[in-house]
Amino acid sequence: MHMINRDVMTNINAENDHIAMHVNEYLKRKGIFTVNVMGAPGAGKTTSLEHLIKLLKAPCYVVEGDIESDIDTERLRAEGILASQINTFGACHLDAPLLHNAVHAMTLEKPGFLFVENVGNLVCPAEFSIGEDIKMLQVSVADGSDKPYKYPLAFEKAGVILLSKIDLTPYLDFDEDFFLKGVRHLNPNVPVFKVCGKTGEGYAEAAKWLAERAGK
Repeated sequence: MHMINRDVMTNINAENDHIAMHVNEYLKRKGIFTVNVMGAPGAGKTTSLEHLIKLLKAPCYVVEGDIESDIDTERLRAEGILASQINTFGACHLDAPLLHNAVHAMTLEKPGFLFVENVGNLVCPAEFSIGEDIKMLQVSVADGSDKPYKYPLAFEKAGVILLSKIDLTPYLDFDEDFFLKGVRHLNPNVPVFKVCGKTGEGYAEAAKWLAERAGK
């Protein structure tokens, strides 16, 4: 069995955090508030971005992270959103060097928001800073109410949580009280917004919170 050298991992993480700091400084100088969007595949992250971007008054930019394809990027571009693609070709998360290269290749002319949709995964993206101001975690009711208990780090590090696809709740065995109890144990003060991609319910409140948090 191959063992991971702890010193090597420490050096990798330290270098990532160093670059993340510079990414954050670069974006802040441009007046950009950066949101690291995390969630499992199929949670509805791109749909949430579409709703939030329509509601936010400031300009919005997007970086899409996927293992393969540019389906979501093209979907956003079709709506007139400036979106850039990062493909990791197997890696389960974005890191600071990848975002560094992406943002320096983008034309960020006006202050606003940068949403970085991370690779669909509830584990690895929570472990790496990419230069964000805040992590936004999206969990759908279809994911199950046990997710805070199974993937605690993602919930601990979240600055805001979207509970999505709430229109499906009547058809699923989703225990909202159990879910929120797990969230509050890990992250007592994190705001949780219940949203629906089909109807747009809940996104106005989430957008208002983001604008106030970013001072925009």
